[in-house]
Amino acid sequence: MIPAWFHRLNKRERILSLIIAATLFGLLNLYIWGSLLGSLRSAQQDVSARKAVRAQQNVFLRERKMWEKRDEWLNKFQPELKGPVESSTLLDQAKQAAARHNILLENPGIGSSESTPIYQTVSVSIDTKSPWPPLVRFLYDVQQPESFVVFESVNLQIDSADPTMMRGKFKIARWFAPKQ
Repeated sequence: MIPAWFHRLNKRERILSLIIAATLFGLLNLYIWGSLLGSLRSAQQDVSARKAVRAQQNVFLRERKMWEKRDEWLNKFQPELKGPVESSTLLDQAKQAAARHNILLENPGIGSSESTPIYQTVSVSIDTKSPWPPLVRFLYDVQQPESFVVFESVNLQIDSADPTMMRGKFKIARWFAPKQ
């Protein structure tokens, strides 16, 4: 039952060989159990990620009619880009809204246009100086859902010379329907 080479060893060699065999057995078990537990942990993470995706998909399915209505509304009302003149039209609208609310416009400029698969944009950038309440009314007036105007970048600071005034740097864009 016990191999002959083990019988030829003296007592110290037998103990040492048993310690080495037990250590190797323990390390091998540690490696195997570590990889098994690591696989189990990654499988649990994968399952939880799939559950999250599934929950998100269920929300999309529940809200499908709403998203279809929004898509239909966008297709019906989102304007088409007629040309680069739209940037100057957007700048004129921003100037008119600023004049209605007594807001000083500084450094008005026409920005670049951008095209993505879901929309096209034209943009303008303006700097403003005004008290806080008229600025809020200006922001509300310019950005209405039906006008498809968004503030892509807003930077507001209190004027260092006059603490009752606000200085703003805005990048305003109008979103148009994608190219057909």
